[in-house]
This record gives sequence, C-alpha cells and structure tokens, in this order.
Amino acid sequence: MKITVVGTGYVGLVTGTCFAETGNEVTCVDIDVNKVAKLSAGQVTIYEPGLEKLFERNLKEERLFFTTSLEDGIRDAEVVFLALPTPPGADGAADLSFILKVADQLGKLMTDYKVIVDKSTVPVGTAEKVIAAIAQNCKTSFDVVSNPEFLREGVAVDDFMKPDRVVIGTNSERARKIMGELYAPFVRQGNPIIYMDEKSAELTKYAANSFLATKISFMNEIAVLCEKLGADVDMVRRGIGSDDRIGKRFLFPGIGYGGSCFPKDVQALVKSSEDVNYDFRILNAVMDVNEKQKLFLLPKIKAYFNDDLKGKHFALWGLAFKPNTDDIREAPALYIIDALVDAGATVTVFDPEAMENVRQIAGDKITYAEHQYTCLDKADALIIATEWSVFRTPDFNKISAALKYKAIFDGRNLFEVARMREMGYHYESVGRAAIV
Repeated sequence: MKITVVGTGYVGLVTGTCFAETGNEVTCVDIDVNKVAKLSAGQVTIYEPGLEKLFERNLKEERLFFTTSLEDGIRDAEVVFLALPTPPGADGAADLSFILKVADQLGKLMTDYKVIVDKSTVPVGTAEKVIAAIAQNCKTSFDVVSNPEFLREGVAVDDFMKPDRVVIGTNSERARKIMGELYAPFVRQGNPIIYMDEKSAELTKYAANSFLATKISFMNEIAVLCEKLGADVDMVRRGIGSDDRIGKRFLFPGIGYGGSCFPKDVQALVKSSEDVNYDFRILNAVMDVNEKQKLFLLPKIKAYFNDDLKGKHFALWGLAFKPNTDDIREAPALYIIDALVDAGATVTVFDPEAMENVRQIAGDKITYAEHQYTCLDKADALIIATEWSVFRTPDFNKISAALKYKAIFDGRNLFEVARMREMGYHYESVGRAAIV
C-alpha cells in the first residue's frame, strides 16, 4: 500500500519505518524542516535500538520518503496515520490541537477515499472530533479509525514487528478490510487483530498504560512497607510474580515511572473521568505515589550526610527515564538533580544516550562526564537512577578508589545486598535492607 505518516517522533518514525519494511511505500510528513532534511539524508533523529538498520535499508530501497508538504505526502495514500503529539494541558487533558489542525487541513486536501488513522494516544471521543474536523471541508468519502500504539521505548521496533495484539477501532467494513490487510504481515504467528468500536479502542490504550502504572506504584508502596517491616521486596516480588494472575512484569520497585506515556496517559484518563463526574480514586493515588517515589532516595542521602548537602558532590548514573532510550521526559533523575542542586550540592552525570537531551534543558547547572568512571571523580557518593545494562556489573574497585565515601544510593536495585555488604559499601536501595 501507499501510506502516509504525519509526525516523525517516536511513534511516527517507528511506524513509518516498520510499514516500509513489509514492502509498503511510506511518506512521512513533518513541519520541522531541519528534521525532514536530516531524515531525508539518512540521519535517524531518535535513539531506538534496531531502528537505524531498518531505516537505512528502506531509505535505500526507496520505500521510505520524507516531506514537509502534507498535500504532497497524502496525494496517493490509501491510509494516513496521525502520529502527532498530545501533550497534557494545565488541567491534565490531552491537547488535541495538533491532531485537529491536521484533520482540518486533510479535509481541504483530500480528493479520494482514504482511511485516516488516529495512531496518537487520544481520549475517548477523539475519532468523532477528527471526523467533524475533516468533514467541514471534505468533498469525498473517508473513514476515521482508532489504532492505538503499544510500543515500549527501547524495544519499539520489536513491539511493532511482532505485536502482542493489534487493536483497530472502526465500524466501517471498508476500513476494517484495509487495516486488516495492512497488519496481516505482522500477525502471521497468530497474535490477534482485535476489532472494536472507536471509543473502546481509544479507552483500551489509556486503560492498558494506567494499569501498568498502577502495578509499578503498587510495588513501590510495597517496597516502602518492606523497609518499615524488615521484609525484602525482591523476595515479595518473586513470590507474587509467580502467580499467573499477576505476572512477573512491571513489578520491579524503583524511583518511579517517567517517559512520554505513563505520566500523561494516567493524567489524561483521570481528567476524562472528571469530565463525566467520576472520581478515579485508584489512579489519583497512583499519580501521588509516583510523584513521591521520584525523590525516594533523597531522605536516605540527606540522612547519610547529617542533613547537610551543601558543598557535597555527587556522581549520578542514568538520566533517561528507562534504559535503551534517550527520552528524558518526566525522568526521575531530573527531579533528583534539581533537589540536590537546590540543597547546595553539585552533580556530575553520565548516561549512554541521554546527556545531550539533558544538556539542552539543564545547561551548565550540572557537569557531564564522557565515561561512567570519570563521572565518579571527586564525588562524595554515587546515585543510580536508570538501570542501563552497562551499570549492572561495574568495576567496584574503580568505584571505591574514586569515591570520597564508599556510598551508593541505588534507585533501581541493580546490585545484590549481600555482595555489597561483603565489599563494605554503605548501600541503600528500594525496599531492601540498608547496609550502614
């Protein structure tokens, strides 16, 4: 098929590249002239494992194109995906202005039948709004489909190429057939394409992310309780994760979730609930727990230094909200850095991929190390904020030699408590015994 993807962020670029990989001709549209120029020249503008190889191949095979012109981009397209930002507004509601603006433009440009697909995460009722925006000026027939993405940053290519399920919201048989044909190559192993109405599809995405966020916050609450009761959260996690009804995933405690999806999606579902006079008490608690969890390590750090961080210098490993991405949106590390600086401390940071993104917002407020071990120079203690694989088996001799105090505050429970005790570290993590 000939496909257009409007928007070249994480979702748009992965979507366009993966559809091209199965033989479709894909044109990606973006208003950012510089980004389009870079992409057209073969430069991937996001860090996502596995994406660059597919991107280069499909650009070379002339199945993947980029343009700033929406009119040119949709001219021969059968399906147009809207992969545009839906940032939270001041009240928590998803901002649909980008989507509705493009929908209005599409209505003026379309001359033949097309399937318009909401790929962005959008609140219930968005499909109706997109239909209305297009219909104002459109002289041809069209269908609007809700097709939410379930991509995890860091493994987004695998998630797209081998999806657990594909959700398609439409009441149109014509659109259903086209979407079924488009996704058929991705579900050959039998994973389902689930058809439903548009509103149910829109709510499915919010419900999925909110449930996963709930699991994370629940385990973080259990971790706090473990510390107070003298239990070990790792043992509890293994005990409940072996129950098939609960599952093993999203049960790892830490310093909270971040990223582009969970924070805004939970917030948006709460706002949608408020709009229909429903108090979604569980999700309000999830957000409250997560906000507090981001600074979970700070009282431990302050206590170690007798509540005086002025003049102290910290090394911090990990800036991205999770490993295998350069995304720093709502990353807990940023909250920790701000709190340390506000307390009079200085911070040197290292992250394999996210430092340039942090530099753009933090500037010279902190220092950036080129290597994880040079990050430790003259530091009083080490803080770990992201569970990158490269941090899991470090050279502890180098850590000991570089730190002024042999102290590690681990927000992702990377190391075994027993081993840290044997090596003589002051080691504090999340929901496990502290080594003092």
